Amino acid sequence: MIEITHLPIETDKVLASVQSDQSGASVLFVGTTRQFTGDKETLKLDYECYEPMAIKKMQQLCDQARIRWPVTECSIVHRVGTIELGEASIVVAVSTPHRLASFEAAQWIVDTLKQQVPIWKREYWADGTQEWVHPDQAVVEQFNRPASVPEP
Repeated sequence: MIEITHLPIETDKVLASVQSDQSGASVLFVGTTRQFTGDKETLKLDYECYEPMAIKKMQQLCDQARIRWPVTECSIVHRVGTIELGEASIVVAVSTPHRLASFEAAQWIVDTLKQQVPIWKREYWADGTQEWVHPDQAVVEQFNRPASVPEP
């Protein structure tokens, strides 16, 4: 199950999608909108993506995880649109024969997805400001640059 959705993510369905008689362990990671990032209060998040490429890259992550670990099944679901506090924006589920590989593969998928998949997050802060957030600082600076400032 590789999916981009505008609807709330049904975590039980994502977990069920990776369960197998061949696996002794399934790990479910659920990333949710938190209220505070450091000392800044978050009101909500908006996610946007280039869906065809995002789906392709998410599938590649599952394929690469299968090469690195004995992954039986792998699912990634990412939500786009407005995500309120406490709601899930990403769910990753991985099953393997043993628990350590499931934990490692799931963590690697989440960390790598944030770096490589074309999904962008805008944070809306309680002080009325908003900003794009991305691990690549050059991308952040481009999105957060005021419209009146000419491109270099």
